[in-house]
Amino acid sequence: MTAPEEAVAVCFSVSVDKNDLGSFNSCEGLGCEFVIEQREEGGNNGMVWQLPTRIKYPNVKLSRPVTRDSQKITNWISGMAAGVRRRTAVIEAKTLEGKIIASWSLAGVVPVRWTGPQLSAEQAKVATETLELAHHGFLDAR
Repeated sequence: MTAPEEAVAVCFSVSVDKNDLGSFNSCEGLGCEFVIEQREEGGNNGMVWQLPTRIKYPNVKLSRPVTRDSQKITNWISGMAAGVRRRTAVIEAKTLEGKIIASWSLAGVVPVRWTGPQLSAEQAKVATETLELAHHGFLDAR
């Protein structure tokens, strides 16, 4: 029996409606929060009801060094000049060899923010960019 592979050294490839945006080395915000409303029942002092009301999804932030793939993001965003439409995105965690460890499909994706590199001749730093996406939840992988 082989041990399950863990995503230790990974990159995250991102596509939006099968439009490849390239690989990222950082992905934050994959998750959800169940909003709970508390209700006290009259005459029942032994407990408080915990009632789920809705699910909230944080924005997903993807970061990477600037590469040739950086143009893919600006092309995608500039294509929304006539109007923003919600899309479907897929984020895949891959090993450095390209094997997919896990994937997440996001519904109703829209770009929130793209932050380009801060370029300075005074500091020798890697130029990075960050893409922030809002979404309406995860799609069933079945």
